[in-house]
This record gives sequence, C-alpha cells and structure tokens, in this order.
Amino acid sequence: MSRIDAKFAALATEGRAAFITYIMAGDPDAATALEIMKGLPGAGADLIELGMPFSDPMAEGPTIQFAAQRSLAGGMSVTGTLDTVRAFRKDDDTTPVILMGYLNPVLNRGFETFARDAAAAGVDGLIIVDCPTEESGPLADALEPVGISLIRLVAPTTDDARLALMVRRTSGFVYYVSVAGVTGVKEADADAVAPAVARVRAASGLPVAVGFGIKTPERAAGVARVADAVVVGSVLVDEIAAAISSGSNENVTQKVLSKAAALAKAVCDARVGDA
Repeated sequence: MSRIDAKFAALATEGRAAFITYIMAGDPDAATALEIMKGLPGAGADLIELGMPFSDPMAEGPTIQFAAQRSLAGGMSVTGTLDTVRAFRKDDDTTPVILMGYLNPVLNRGFETFARDAAAAGVDGLIIVDCPTEESGPLADALEPVGISLIRLVAPTTDDARLALMVRRTSGFVYYVSVAGVTGVKEADADAVAPAVARVRAASGLPVAVGFGIKTPERAAGVARVADAVVVGSVLVDEIAAAISSGSNENVTQKVLSKAAALAKAVCDARVGDA
C-alpha cells in the first residue's frame, strides 16, 4: 500500500478528513522551506504538497506566483526540489509528499528520468496542472512502474464524459478545484462543493481533496465535513510574504506552522459530534 493510500485508509478509520498543506520549494529560501516542510506534520499536516517553481504558473493567483518568483530567484530547480524531499525523508518516512507543478520542467528532464529520480527521493504523487488528460499517457507510463500516483485536477466545469476519461489512470486521490479561477483569490463554499465531491468520488472510487479557495478555519471545517481532504496553500504562503515585506525578525517558520496548526485543528474537529 502506498503512503497516500495508507494515510487515507487510516483517516477513514478515524472518521475525519485529511489536512493537506501546500508550500513552494525554495520559498523564501531552500533552508527555510525545508524547515517549514519538516515542521508541517507536527502542526497537523497529513499530506504535503510541495510546489516545483515555474516561471509561468498559469493556475496560480498572485500569492503563489510571487512565491515561484522568489524561489527561482534563489536558484531553486527541479533537482533542488527533489533534494528538499530527500532531506525531508531523512526524518519522516511516513508523511505522503505530492509534487505540484507544470509540464515543461518535467518534460525537459524526461518523463522516465524524472519519475526515477522522484521515486528515489521519496515522492508519492504528482500533480501537473497543464498536462491535458489526452496527452498524459507517456507521463502515466513513466510514473506507474515506480509507484508514483498521477493525481488529476477536476474543475467545476468538468462534465461527466470528461470526468470518466480523467479518472482512468488517476490514483491516490482526485483534486477537486472548488472555484472557477486561480489559487488564492475566491473562497470555497462547502454547500456548493458537496454535490461535486460526491459526483467525483462516485466516478473515481478515490478520495476527493478540495482546494483553491480555503483560507480560514471556518471554511476549512465546512469543506472537511463534505470532502475527504482539505487543501490549503495560499494562506500559508501569505505568511511568508508578510514576514518578508515587514522586514521584521519574525520567525517565518513559526508563523507558517502556527497558521497551519489552526487550520489543521479546524479540519480535525469538523466532524466531531456527527452521527
């Protein structure tokens, strides 16, 4: 059983949703990003999405666009991202790690080489935002033999016919984009999300994670009641940006982990008392 499958199975037994955190590799610098990543499980993260910085992140709002710029300016790369995962694995062999990024850097490295290197580093899943389902066969062919899940993004505009096509070679979980737009701009509404989550779960037979619009503990708790996982990213990255812009000596890592802990508690407690 993969780390992702094992985690969702354990949480299903506990009767709660997973809390998935997103940070960008190399933001605000490689050492701090690794320190934050190492602290996230202790703050309540069940799975971690690690962004691979890219110069043209079309699915991202300003928060993560700026994070990618900071990361690239600091010299972060695909190799550096994998080194971050490898360093994380020295102390944590159980928390699932999913890389999230764009096709060009992976294509440049070569699908088989990337898959081999990612598996060796300890990567469990991959989300490639701009890889169309119809063109993803070669990538899936490279990932499946090394045990890395290809995780799809399903949008509010995805119809049933396309959904059936998308989930054929998806594993681990399905990522439902709660809003029609980019990350960190609009806010998710649990009542609007619930029917879509049920539809995606029925079509895929997999857990459904919801992201792209969850900024507060209240929103996180609402989504946790209807989905299998809650993904939070921009609000954590905002803590890094705020510390940088203030020019203060605040501990960036502690600010991010404190925010993550508050959101994790909301997700963990969301179903308490449910029949």
